[in-house]
Amino acid sequence: MRTLAFGDIHGCYRSLDALASFASFESDDRIITLGDYVDRGPDSRRVIEWLIDRQTSGVLLSLRGNHELMMVAARHSERHRDEWLACGGDAVLSSYCTDRLDDIPDNHWRFLTSSLRSHFTTRTHLFVHANAYAEIPIDEQPDFMLYWESFGNPAPHESGLTMVCGHTPQRDGFPLSVGHAICIDTWVCGCGFGQPTESIRAE
Repeated sequence: MRTLAFGDIHGCYRSLDALASFASFESDDRIITLGDYVDRGPDSRRVIEWLIDRQTSGVLLSLRGNHELMMVAARHSERHRDEWLACGGDAVLSSYCTDRLDDIPDNHWRFLTSSLRSHFTTRTHLFVHANAYAEIPIDEQPDFMLYWESFGNPAPHESGLTMVCGHTPQRDGFPLSVGHAICIDTWVCGCGFGQPTESIRAE
């Protein structure tokens, strides 16, 4: 069985579809997506539909990113809505052909609020969206670290697992590995909507 991790997608459905085709999924593959599915790119709606379809079939584990947190928060106050729009939320609304968050389908909101994980571990790897404190067990990590902290130069995690994350764009378009930690956010939206996002085979 392969474990495949996909980096930040940011509404770039064509890139996601191209990467999925390149990966040539096998029936027993486990796919882990690291969050930031929405904002900036032109097709957040299709990205969410793709994720829901595969999560329903049991082959996908989806983590939560800071952009999903911002989108959900945007429903609850004008200030959060303005902050979200300034970070690429306008592209999400355009992908749904609306300017109202209430027009987004209920099952998409359920996916964003109830189906996403904060982290996932295997026998060899630790998957998070952004980062993790080296000395704190993964179940006790603060939200700021999991969703917002940049990659920097992380120390090895106390679990001994190799951390795989996204969130911090690698502007040369290549994953950054420091041995015990790998960042696979390859700046899909910064490089252009046709640029492939990144995946790695973790196991």
